[in-house]
Amino acid sequence: MKAVIQRVTRASVTVDGETVSAIENGLLIFLGVAEGDTPRDAEVLADKIANLRIFSDSDDKMNLNLLTVEGAALVVSQFTLCADCRKGRRPDFFGAAKPDTANELYEYFCERIKNAGVKDVQKGVFGADMKVELLNDGPVTILIDSGDLKK
Repeated sequence: MKAVIQRVTRASVTVDGETVSAIENGLLIFLGVAEGDTPRDAEVLADKIANLRIFSDSDDKMNLNLLTVEGAALVVSQFTLCADCRKGRRPDFFGAAKPDTANELYEYFCERIKNAGVKDVQKGVFGADMKVELLNDGPVTILIDSGDLKK
């Protein structure tokens, strides 16, 4: 499972011209579920993200986590994070989990990050053509792979 997390002052998801979710002050999380990912991947990734100290304290040092700043999370499914670009010029997505499995693990990840203490967890629409707007704060953008966390 891969996540691209961005510290944001605001972010929103629009589907068919209608805003379906929006947050202020928190993390926009693009989540890619790969073939072979398990609920354990969702658990370790959700715990890591909720507790990652990437928000500034009073000394302008990244010492605070999402829970401490009482930030929100906007989780957007993104199978393209599982792209394989090693051959040719067109990425293949065979490494992405099948939609039913991916949606189940996406929903489980959202549940786990909420259970970790994030009070406001918003979601995109799984499988939809989404327009995502954000104002990256910092900018702070981090890529995390659950496989690296389980070693």
